[in-house]
Amino acid sequence: MTFLCLASYEKGHEFLRESKRQGCGVLLLTSLSLKDKARWPADSIDEIFYMPDHDHKWNRQDTLKSVSFLARTRAIDRIVALDDFDVDVAAMLREHLRVPGMGETTVRYFRDKLAMRMKAAEAGIRVPAFVHVLNYDRLRGFLDRVTPPWVLKPRSMAGALGIRKIHSADELWPLLDALGDLQSNYLLEQFVPGDIFHVDTIVYERQIRFAIASGYGRPPMEVSHEGGVFTTRVLERDSEDARQLLEVNQQVMPAFGMVRGVSHTEFIRAREGGGIYFLETSARVGGAHIAELVEAATGLNLWAEWAKLEVAGGQGGYAPPEARQDYAGLLVCLARQEHPDTSAYSDPEIVWRMDRPNHVGLIVKSPSAGRVRDLLGQYVERVQRDFLAFVPPRG
Repeated sequence: MTFLCLASYEKGHEFLRESKRQGCGVLLLTSLSLKDKARWPADSIDEIFYMPDHDHKWNRQDTLKSVSFLARTRAIDRIVALDDFDVDVAAMLREHLRVPGMGETTVRYFRDKLAMRMKAAEAGIRVPAFVHVLNYDRLRGFLDRVTPPWVLKPRSMAGALGIRKIHSADELWPLLDALGDLQSNYLLEQFVPGDIFHVDTIVYERQIRFAIASGYGRPPMEVSHEGGVFTTRVLERDSEDARQLLEVNQQVMPAFGMVRGVSHTEFIRAREGGGIYFLETSARVGGAHIAELVEAATGLNLWAEWAKLEVAGGQGGYAPPEARQDYAGLLVCLARQEHPDTSAYSDPEIVWRMDRPNHVGLIVKSPSAGRVRDLLGQYVERVQRDFLAFVPPRG
């Protein structure tokens, strides 16, 4: 089998390694801007090809022509998107080359926030009130009917990128005027105050084979826009939150048409009423080192498991290994120092440290969820004092 892996950003090293361990040929198509920067596992890659890019964005038609040319001399069995921004490009290539995997229609449910909400609502899954920024009469009706604040969201950006919190109609209309013909690429959504969670899932032949629920400290959008320390930790497995999140996740995956792959899905528990609302999902491993968090708690590496199930295909030969039942917590922030020294953080529960300029990252692991919670609380205070920096987000 030969895998063509798309990576406009550097990630998915363990997917590449496991694919090679499984005996696959591994081709990597990545951004030219990463050529002298990325530290790809070269011994797990047969050939690397580079796409010219502008801020990691590739021209779709050029990519289609390039991969079609590549396929003249290399038989491609799977096309895998390692980053969220590559998911729709991978679907386009699969459709054109007729390679098995998720096509463009299904990919919409995992990339387009408007399509996600419409599909979830059709399936009876609770979502915040929303409207497409398209028809002005419907938009005015939404503004009259739904109490602010609202959230203006780009339909196809990743995470909190490009999201704006809106407090009044007078604030909204000038923003839409500035967007001009790009307005239809946005939706407006009711802002629901509450706690944000994520469920990370392995799906094989439409069956959830593994899922784990975790809870963010502060909402990622708040950290992105206001600064601070990003944290998340695995929830107590017998807690009501974990039970409810896993139940809703069981509805999301089949409704959205995931056949096989990995998914990172976010939910909010409303402060008022306590209901669980679907926020967004994806057809890839969660970012921000969530794969390392899951591996610390369970022993499962989501990237490696994804490679295994891609190799298995539809032949029924995949089952994840038995997961450990430990707990883990993750902390990440920007640092004032180019090479921050975290040696003073010496608790034995620390199992991972980030190695990236101007960043601090730690993962703690323990059989006790309470111990993980306490350590994260202590570290957030110390990291804020010792390292924390803030750079306002672009857009």
